Amino acid sequence: MQTSLSIVIPCFNEVENIPKMKDELLPVLVKLAEEYSVQVVFVDDGSSDGTLNAFKDAFSSGSLPNIDFTYLQHAVNMGLGAAMRTGLKASRGGLIITTDSDGTYHFSSMIGMLKYLENADIVTASPYHPDGNVVGVPEYRLVLSRGSSMIYRLLVQWDIHTYTCLFRAYRREVIDTISFESHGFLAVTELLVKSRLKGFRVVEFPAVLYRRVFGVSKVKLVRTILDHLNFQGRILLYRLGVKSAISF
Repeated sequence: MQTSLSIVIPCFNEVENIPKMKDELLPVLVKLAEEYSVQVVFVDDGSSDGTLNAFKDAFSSGSLPNIDFTYLQHAVNMGLGAAMRTGLKASRGGLIITTDSDGTYHFSSMIGMLKYLENADIVTASPYHPDGNVVGVPEYRLVLSRGSSMIYRLLVQWDIHTYTCLFRAYRREVIDTISFESHGFLAVTELLVKSRLKGFRVVEFPAVLYRRVFGVSKVKLVRTILDHLNFQGRILLYRLGVKSAISF
């Protein structure tokens, strides 16, 4: 019996990216379907540009063996964390991948990440790993991610270099055990940090982060910075013995 794999893809106003995404994602899905029963969950987080219908047009034509597509939509934009919760709740796989829809990480990395997952509970893509890389992304765009990851390294686990990446693979037990509260981009970090504090094994997959080709980043910079600072303060309290500062 094949292992079941769910791939959760949150998206917001990504209609320009969908043709590129189809060209890059479909061959990977076909390859994965040789080994896994694959469910792909698209979560449209209240887009206003027709993203959901574009996904259906791109991925619903024709039958692909061992691949099932699920399409979900929020009536209004609720944030990345909310879209992740919706997608994870709908996922059926014993293994789960969450990934960006903008192609800033190559979908082909999923295959290697799943190999790493054989000896871990979570595999996170890591451009800041010594063997990772960043290509074409302006340095100012990386300040928040690099700075936040450095603080989390000090607070949580030093040898994890990247804490802010959505592109990850999880075992089902992690998703069923760990809850996260954030509606925004902090959710990605919150899920990883809480999993590590709970004792799940996290390993990194050295990855390359590329510049976005189409569309614009949806990160709300000031709000995200404040969210990280608040969460980092709670982690510090937890480390100092105030266990109620972090809820799992």
